[in-house]
Amino acid sequence: MDHIGLTDEEFALFRKLIHRLAGINMADTKKPLVVGRLSRRLRHHGLASFGEYYRLVSGGQHADELQLMVDLLTTNETYFFREAAHFEYLQELAASRRGRPFRVWCAASSTGEEPYTIAMVLAETLGLSANWEIVASDISLTVLERARAGLYPMERGKGIPPDLLKKYCLKGVRSQEGNFLMSSQLRQRVDFRHINLIAPDTRELGRFDVIFLRNVMIYFDNETKRQVVGNMLPHLRDDGTFIIGHSETLNGITGELAPLRPTLYARPQHRQRLRQGGERAAGTAERRGEAAR
Repeated sequence: MDHIGLTDEEFALFRKLIHRLAGINMADTKKPLVVGRLSRRLRHHGLASFGEYYRLVSGGQHADELQLMVDLLTTNETYFFREAAHFEYLQELAASRRGRPFRVWCAASSTGEEPYTIAMVLAETLGLSANWEIVASDISLTVLERARAGLYPMERGKGIPPDLLKKYCLKGVRSQEGNFLMSSQLRQRVDFRHINLIAPDTRELGRFDVIFLRNVMIYFDNETKRQVVGNMLPHLRDDGTFIIGHSETLNGITGELAPLRPTLYARPQHRQRLRQGGERAAGTAERRGEAAR
């Protein structure tokens, strides 16, 4: 089959559909992405135009194909230990809460690099016998399947510190040569779930010490950002932290959170308690210094 072009009118239909289904605001520059990721589906079904494929997925008779289309258009790049300062903060926070259950929600977790990074940090900080849990969610069933498998090409492990790579990643042999597998100890600690953040069924999620929502809001318009964050905030503990990507902000999105540091947010009352605690600690240190003199 010859190359099939995507007209502006057809692209507009897919933009509206993916916005309605996933909240993603697809820019004009993403037209080649749609062509690249969906052309094989047209060939698979023997279709002559993207308009025909749009009618197929939007007609209500092919739910599996519609989900596959969402999978193809919403999968984003991720890698281990991306934005390392967030994991240094996570280590500090988890260490300060030893002895109590510690829960993390990793939303838009893609192929699993982010939740497994979190798992390595918590395993090192709290130990594998401690009471901690990670819920990892994504709208794409395809990437969730890959994430549950925990199998990655060796080059994907470049961001993992060598000691952790040796400790938690099993080098593939024979048919799996060139890959590595996350250890079963970590895979068992991550609960992967299919969740659409704009219309989530989160009744059984519970509440979390930390929520990661990184590098996904850049694809949302402000109305969708408010909707997504509003859906997630009931699951953040009163003393919890909400973490976003460095190219994102919650300014103008919610009044329920205030910045702790760049990209780290907490409820205003918790931020105030932290500041008061810091001031008391500084005052105590100053008084000790005066007494020593």
